Amino acid sequence: MAVPIACTRFSDNYDLKEELGKGAFSVVRRCVQKSSGLEFAAKIINTKKLSARDFQKLEREARICRKLQHANIVRLHDSIQEENFHYLVFDLVTGGELFEDIVAREFYSEADASHCIQQILESVNHCHQNGVVHRDLKPENLLLASKAKGAAVKLADFGLAIEVSGEQQAWFGFAGTPGYLSPEVLKKEPYGKPVDIWACGVILYILLVGYPPFWDEDQHRLYAQIKAGAYDYPSPEWDTVTPEAKNLINQMLTVNPGKRITAADALKHPWICQRERVASVVHRQETVDCLKKFNARRKLKGAILTTMLATRNFSSKCRSIIVKKGDGSQVKESTDSSTTLEDDDIKEDKKGGVDRSSTVIAKEPEGPGTPPQSPRGAGPNSGSPPSSSVAVAVKGPLNLGQALLQSVQGPLSKRPRLLDAEESVILSRRQEIIKMTEQLIEAINTGDFEAYTKICDPHLTAFEPEAMGNLVEGMDFHKFYFDNVLGKNCKAVNTTILNPHVHLLGEDAACIAYVRLTQYMDKHGQAHTHQSEESRVWHKRDSKWQNVHFHRSGGNGGAAFGFSSHK
Repeated sequence: MAVPIACTRFSDNYDLKEELGKGAFSVVRRCVQKSSGLEFAAKIINTKKLSARDFQKLEREARICRKLQHANIVRLHDSIQEENFHYLVFDLVTGGELFEDIVAREFYSEADASHCIQQILESVNHCHQNGVVHRDLKPENLLLASKAKGAAVKLADFGLAIEVSGEQQAWFGFAGTPGYLSPEVLKKEPYGKPVDIWACGVILYILLVGYPPFWDEDQHRLYAQIKAGAYDYPSPEWDTVTPEAKNLINQMLTVNPGKRITAADALKHPWICQRERVASVVHRQETVDCLKKFNARRKLKGAILTTMLATRNFSSKCRSIIVKKGDGSQVKESTDSSTTLEDDDIKEDKKGGVDRSSTVIAKEPEGPGTPPQSPRGAGPNSGSPPSSSVAVAVKGPLNLGQALLQSVQGPLSKRPRLLDAEESVILSRRQEIIKMTEQLIEAINTGDFEAYTKICDPHLTAFEPEAMGNLVEGMDFHKFYFDNVLGKNCKAVNTTILNPHVHLLGEDAACIAYVRLTQYMDKHGQAHTHQSEESRVWHKRDSKWQNVHFHRSGGNGGAAFGFSSHK
């Protein structure tokens, strides 16, 4: 289908249908082209909220997408600019994420992994032939055209893509996703097309065993691993992988970008072009099992989106993002496969941001050679609205009013001014989320299960140490503590919320991240204090806020609600 000539108004050519997704400054809706009856996905961006720099990025993304015409790339069919809104009309891809499809298959082999990476490399090769570097290759951006068996893999999200001339190497800014960043980016050296091949190597490694090659709880150590190219092939999972597959990974994960294999040469590698002869066809059940857990830890995108808003509005002292990992997990994972970093607009106004659904736009911390702080492994979700556990580390104490003002205005000392009407509404909504959270915690402190259930979604999902690293759904797990711990082991309870940060997702979703300090008297009259870090995702249904997901770190047995039981 040829790219149509842009008409004056979107409604002249398309009929809008139901909403498919929603971000901070955009909404994606299914649309039907009037002339052909074909279905597309329209990303509708509210340009009133974009800074001049963000608008330039939007235009760059549209320009890049227009020139990429390939079966394995989500195609841009139309780009229409109207007053206050910009419409990007893309392929309607209905198959979901590649990695989610793999774990739903009855059979998955090394040969299947070869076919997957071949399609990814085909898309990357097309980009590179057209002078485009994607810069954000990761599982979230690998989609399937449909739910039909054998549907094509489609590369999506060119929000961080850049245009290069030939084999140009230059410093284009610190951008990408922590676990997929190449050594040259981390070293702040000139880079170009090879950064995409490095990310392909990480993806291929995951496709074969279900966990990434580079992992560490500490972001600095993670980056040190990547810069050194320090990965291995541990037993027993790698014992069944063919030498040819490992050879291709080695050529992709070559630290020196000048010696790294190109997309065109990777497509000629025997493990890809001769897979019928070279790649193993044995079912890899352990890979599928690990990949399920890896996928789960990527699914908390809602609160990761909120982090995008937070990191664009917090002061330079509030740029450290930490996503807590559920205790007890045994699965290797990157420091947050969903979080994208970009620092090439540090000097721009922080009014808004181009939302790309599953990515975060963050700033690199100030100071020579200091890499950004990392989100630490997220927790999973399986069907409910995706969410995450996010805590923003802030230097120095902030009271609630300061925290809310800072998240709205940026640094108080640098931008003292009166709130305008829009920001007043935002502040009011943030205070509403704080109030709902306080009501929920009060229900916990008083052991009022009925009040608790009224505030929580019946299908509440949660990560907490007592769940042993598992995602629990529903109220039964929590009811046990109401029946057996709360009110029975404590005489008095007082809770203090420290450094709360509320992030809004449209009009009907929000996330709050905070440190919870709980003081209580046990039945022997002894005083105790317990600290936990929590994040809660809220969703408004029928004009009523409900807690749909929470994540808590800290605590020990019997501390499901933030304080320990003492016999």
